[in-house]
Amino acid sequence: MKCLVTGGSGYFGSLLVRNLLAVGYPCAVLDIVDADDRPPEVEFFGADIRDYDAVLTACRDRDVVFHNVAQVPLAKNKHLFLSVNAQGTETLLRACAAAEVAKVVYTSSSAVYGAPRANPVSEETLPTPGEAYGAAKLRGEEICRAFRARGSDITIIRPRTVLGHGRLGIFQILFEWVRQGRNLPVLGAGDNRYQFVHADDLAQACILAARRPGPATYNCGTDRFGTMRELLESLCRHAGTGSRVKSLPFAPAVFAMRLTSALGLSPLGAYHALMYGREFYFDITRARQELGWQPHYSNEDMIRHSYDWYLANRDRVFATVGASQHRSAVNQGVLKALSWFL
Repeated sequence: MKCLVTGGSGYFGSLLVRNLLAVGYPCAVLDIVDADDRPPEVEFFGADIRDYDAVLTACRDRDVVFHNVAQVPLAKNKHLFLSVNAQGTETLLRACAAAEVAKVVYTSSSAVYGAPRANPVSEETLPTPGEAYGAAKLRGEEICRAFRARGSDITIIRPRTVLGHGRLGIFQILFEWVRQGRNLPVLGAGDNRYQFVHADDLAQACILAARRPGPATYNCGTDRFGTMRELLESLCRHAGTGSRVKSLPFAPAVFAMRLTSALGLSPLGAYHALMYGREFYFDITRARQELGWQPHYSNEDMIRHSYDWYLANRDRVFATVGASQHRSAVNQGVLKALSWFL
């Protein structure tokens, strides 16, 4: 099975490449930047996902395309959310159809559901995104469904928030605070149940979806999770640096997150303000039954592995320039001041 991974220089895309190679699937990467850890046997296509001719060239002679290119919430750019996440998806699917690619696996986002009114969330739950990133990812799904109606075989994977070794972005701030022994905030009591998915588990779901003929949609998350407070307290115990979990009043904290984000004073995006203090978890029955997928990592496993990886690779993280936002250190902005007062 010859594969193309779009966004293969990003955090999840690069990990998916390694998982594909491990099961013997040759693959190539399409991205606007190359990664310094790309395996030498992996061909690289340097191109923008919105460049049809370049994308078509990369899609030729591929059996499966895994589509992971996305502007993430940290970007906070509504124009690029729509241009890359939606229009770029349409460009890719046009190229896949022209190149007669047999299967496309589209990595969507749990952000399409916004702040769900009830949990667990299933594939039948009506998506109601609460901000621009989720709306753009939902538009990407709608484009997938339009191509399905024309005969394309496209599977949509909706992951919960991704964790795992090498995952940075906003988590890099969290891990740095723990390393320094600073306290960690939760909103209100922090008793909101919140589910994550390990990047390796997600990669396996994508590979299983690629092997299964026929269009489908799957929600993917771990089956072992608890509250946000429980998760962060487990990390504090694991690190042993003296960090503790502190409650912030819910409504004022959300207002401050939204305001400082809008003013460019914080790296947090609208989705972080919407969801950090709210409950969200998937029903993963369909992925289990139809794909035979089983997550291996719990929430606590994930965050401990991610933190340990950060400690072992911190110097390299801060020396890295030009990597994707989920593989880079983040400018803390006003959050750095917050850490002194928790």
